[in-house]
Amino acid sequence: MSINSIFQFLVPKDKKFFPLFEEASSNLIELASNLHEAVNLPLKEREVLFQRIDELEQKGEDITRQTNLELSRNFITPFDREDIHTLITSIDNVADYLHGAASRMRLYQVDKITKSIRKMTEINLEACQNIDSAVKELRNLKNFKVIKDACARINKLENKSDNVYNKAVFEIFENETDAKNIIKYKEVLSVLESATDKCKSVANILESISVKHS
Repeated sequence: MSINSIFQFLVPKDKKFFPLFEEASSNLIELASNLHEAVNLPLKEREVLFQRIDELEQKGEDITRQTNLELSRNFITPFDREDIHTLITSIDNVADYLHGAASRMRLYQVDKITKSIRKMTEINLEACQNIDSAVKELRNLKNFKVIKDACARINKLENKSDNVYNKAVFEIFENETDAKNIIKYKEVLSVLESATDKCKSVANILESISVKHS
């Protein structure tokens, strides 16, 4: 039995942090789902979903705040305090960027949603689903392969997002003549691409935690 295994056996089962991680990742899926649903609707029908995204982003911030509060209250944690803070913050960062994409679509009144925007919201949703799968395995770090595989899929999705973004930006400058539209679409695409980058950051942290404690 390794030292880490002995330590995990002696430490009391966590009843605070793991539920918060799982609530944060579940909230992330709902936010990404609402965004993907919104871009498949006409402009006038998106507002209800955009309002829901506002609520979910605020809920994510509340979970992050509660997690950091628990860190200040509890001496014993399931793994390194710095890793806990970094993980919950990185999940919140994904929510911030997805919310940012929705906010820009709403602010700029983006009427026509391109295939590239739809594809990138789909990629982000899939990445968030993989984050959730990996987060749920943190309670029992014996199954390292599940986390590793989820993180590998997120990395592939991030590469796919880069490709979609680069092609979309090329097509905007190639085909769009209205300078305002160029700014609108490039801004939305850029924030969506950054959201996938943040998903990759979450994957890196999850993989690092699992390696340390497996």
